[in-house]
Amino acid sequence: FEVATRHLTFTSAAQELHVTQSAVSHQLRHLEALWGVQLFERGKALRLTAAGAALAPIVREFFISLEATLGDLREQKGR
Repeated sequence: FEVATRHLTFTSAAQELHVTQSAVSHQLRHLEALWGVQLFERGKALRLTAAGAALAPIVREFFISLEATLGDLREQKGR
């Protein structure tokens, strides 16, 4: 979801993730079903829905925080 929100194409997201476009699309459909909200409007152009736009910064911040915390933990482990 986070990668797709940055690229706004499943193809570009798939290239970054080293998977197929179909895999990205299927995973996002699964996530939409799991969360019970439509995240993207699919058409000629891919656009975030209001729900997707509301969730995107939260998910992005989560990954930034996760990366920072893991970096700190690895640094502490090395001491």
